[in-house]
Amino acid sequence: MAKPIHSMIRVLDEARSVAFYDKAFGLKVADRLDFPDFTLVYLSNPESGFELELTINKGRTAPYELGDGYGHLAVSVDDLDAEHARFEAEGLSPRKLVSFAPAGEVVARFFFVADPDGYQIEVLERSGRFR
Repeated sequence: MAKPIHSMIRVLDEARSVAFYDKAFGLKVADRLDFPDFTLVYLSNPESGFELELTINKGRTAPYELGDGYGHLAVSVDDLDAEHARFEAEGLSPRKLVSFAPAGEVVARFFFVADPDGYQIEVLERSGRFR
């Protein structure tokens, strides 16, 4: 059986991205592999063995085109309201809190935030299937 271990995104500025993911989600650098043309930075925290891999292509100055294929990365938190308030206080510009209830019953509570490169991250309250 396959075990998901990481997801990769390309970022323009390593320090800016590492700082964002640490401030927003407590992700710390677990490993850093430096190559002549690019650097790979693996971020993780004690909550999960899953890692976010940042790829930094050396010499690139133009922002990446996110295109229409990328959806979002999702994380779950115990206290969504407190996290939303913390994101606001940290200047991370979270979008509004949403209670998703398409048939009248709340299926999920969440908000979105964009990282420095424009990647969308969904922050879900831990409940139901979103543990």
